[in-house]
Amino acid sequence: MGSHRTGEGQRASADPDLQPQPLWHARHRADHRQRVLRAWDLVAGAATDVMALALPVECVCCGKEDLALCAGCERRLRMLTRRPFRAETGAPALMDTDGSLILPVVAAGIYREELSQSILAFKRHGQGQLRQVLSKVLANTLGVAYAGTDGMVLVPVPTSGSAYRKRGFSPVHLLLAGAVRGCNGRRLECNDALRKVRKPEAGAGLTGGQKGLGRGDRSRRVRGSMRTARGAPGRSLRGRQCILIDDVLTTGATLAEAARAIHEAGGIVRGAVVLAATRAPDAAAAPARSRHPVEWLGDS
Repeated sequence: MGSHRTGEGQRASADPDLQPQPLWHARHRADHRQRVLRAWDLVAGAATDVMALALPVECVCCGKEDLALCAGCERRLRMLTRRPFRAETGAPALMDTDGSLILPVVAAGIYREELSQSILAFKRHGQGQLRQVLSKVLANTLGVAYAGTDGMVLVPVPTSGSAYRKRGFSPVHLLLAGAVRGCNGRRLECNDALRKVRKPEAGAGLTGGQKGLGRGDRSRRVRGSMRTARGAPGRSLRGRQCILIDDVLTTGATLAEAARAIHEAGGIVRGAVVLAATRAPDAAAAPARSRHPVEWLGDS
């Protein structure tokens, strides 16, 4: 009898942390409180699963399934572009014969590994996820290049007519539109004023694309290949300070031609911003420029 009362007393004074907890409905911490939003999340998740089955997607860099760019490769891409740098010293068409600077350029990163693979895949297929990631990279680089400056006009370098017909879009224009929306509320003025002009004599004897051509061949191919648009877009550049926007910097011949066309229209080209440069900056010039990567925008 006494032992029975002792057992009951021990159970009554037992540590409450050792007692079983009452049951309740589990709820994910990211769930919405409103039923409509929770239902929308379920529908969206189901649609994503169906799309993954119907149209399988693989990471363009490592081949992992379900994402055009997996989290690991996106992280490495961001590491490759975390420090924009002055890149014109690696582009011979942007340096004069006496070593003086023709056109300064800021690049988000070197054209290699995840950055080059993402740019190529986007230009070929235009996946939405790649556009979002690369637009953020371009927006960050524009933010660095725009530090302390105002009143600049962003002018995208146009794609050729054949490339546009093949792809159905202009990569630079799409990325610039996304970058402008992602510039932390800063209003940037864009002007699609450049146009491609077919000049058969400029590239006589040169067939195929730009890839694999040297500085001289590239310069001959693009010489006279651009002009500003007739009417309001072209006239609005007169007296304005402009920054050219392109995807990849190689020899610099395309940017030099774009700058020539804007100068002829009365615009003032202060420099260019690109996603990637195929060559790293000269070792002797890199340390000095890394401290002030975009002085050319405010001081030149």
